[in-house]
Amino acid sequence: MVGRKSLKGDYCPSARSLDVIGDWWSLLIVRDAFDGLTRFSEFQKSLGIAKNILTDRLRTLVSRGILEAVPTGDSGSRVEYRLTAVGRDLFPVMVALRQFGERHLFGPGEKHSVLVDREKGLPVHLDIHTQDGRTIGPDDTMLLKIPEGE
Repeated sequence: MVGRKSLKGDYCPSARSLDVIGDWWSLLIVRDAFDGLTRFSEFQKSLGIAKNILTDRLRTLVSRGILEAVPTGDSGSRVEYRLTAVGRDLFPVMVALRQFGERHLFGPGEKHSVLVDREKGLPVHLDIHTQDGRTIGPDDTMLLKIPEGE
């Protein structure tokens, strides 16, 4: 089996992000954390993931600053996993993945969960904007790459 290549030193911010959060179990754990799950047993039940894999992914998410392990109870032998500020910055990523799935992976009229705002119950929609507030799409952007050797 070929070992996983680290993208930690890549010039591309997308590649570096994928190095931290680029496997589906990690993204599903983050999704569940946004849904309010905090305990190992809750993640395990929700995902049906093997305990050794969940342990590894939680350890990685904590070491990368996405989650923090907060001791609970008097003895501190149990922990809750909570999103850090860094982890909460993944919210737009999770909304974008959700929107992609809603648009392309469900048939007309097929039921699925819906992300809504707490205040009014309206569905959440993510748009991409320039610094001056204009809504843009992929045809409106270009990538400024780092020249080789710099």
